[in-house]
Amino acid sequence: MDIVITYVNGLDPIWQKDYERYTNQPVLEKRFRDWGTLRYLFRGIEVNMPFIRKVHLVVSHESQVPEWINRDEVRVVLHSDIIPKEYLPTFNCNPIEMHLHRIEGLDEEYLYFNDDMYPMLPCKSEDFFREGKGVIGMSRHWFPSNMYKHICRNSDRLARKALGKRPTWAFLRPQHICSPLLKSECEALYATIEQEIKHSLTRIRTKDDLNQYLFLDYMYLKGKIINQRQSKKHFSVGVASSHKLFDFIIHPTRKLACINDVQLTEERYVELRDNILSAFEQRFPKRSKFENAI
Repeated sequence: MDIVITYVNGLDPIWQKDYERYTNQPVLEKRFRDWGTLRYLFRGIEVNMPFIRKVHLVVSHESQVPEWINRDEVRVVLHSDIIPKEYLPTFNCNPIEMHLHRIEGLDEEYLYFNDDMYPMLPCKSEDFFREGKGVIGMSRHWFPSNMYKHICRNSDRLARKALGKRPTWAFLRPQHICSPLLKSECEALYATIEQEIKHSLTRIRTKDDLNQYLFLDYMYLKGKIINQRQSKKHFSVGVASSHKLFDFIIHPTRKLACINDVQLTEERYVELRDNILSAFEQRFPKRSKFENAI
């Protein structure tokens, strides 16, 4: 079983220059800022997921790779390694997610982590895959009330179309945590609807996009998903108190955590960042094999 992590450092001047050139928009640093927590994701993997075979870090440029990354233990994958060049550069996670299965040497079973998801307590491989099926909670929703849910509905409808099924009023929405994906199923779906996927690829997010839930929905509809919620706690930094977040990181009550970023004032960002980093350092104080000694 492998792990794939996508990462963006919005403070990288090379990335910023490309963003402004290709989108004709100023960089929203509050949207793309780096919280400095990536190393604790890697430490959590080493401590709590010893069954993982390989970790792949997906970035746009070499300049995006943190200097502390140990490349003997982390496979660095550039967007240009997996995404057709006519769709690059992209500043939208959705086209990246459409092509993760194309990583060279990727295991059949892999977990896709956003860089704001963390293993907090010991996990078992059976928490994510059992009997050749992924394990994740799946729910149904009716009203696409925002852009994200529109994209979820798009993904549901295209997954059904690929299987010759009629669309329904309800659409599937997987649990927002690491996604258990089967490489062969992703390859088969991509081959079936390649033109529809390519038509959806954009540099910045729109409501007509597809996302990685396309693959999870497809697997679920084929009976390749066990509908069981993963043990996780979700925090939004916009509403979570720093005290509760701090306490959870040091004394977690769930195996996984997602700490979702939102636009904050600079004062609030600095307060939360410092508390989060302090808590993570207490939780995972030992440098992992994924880090260089610098």
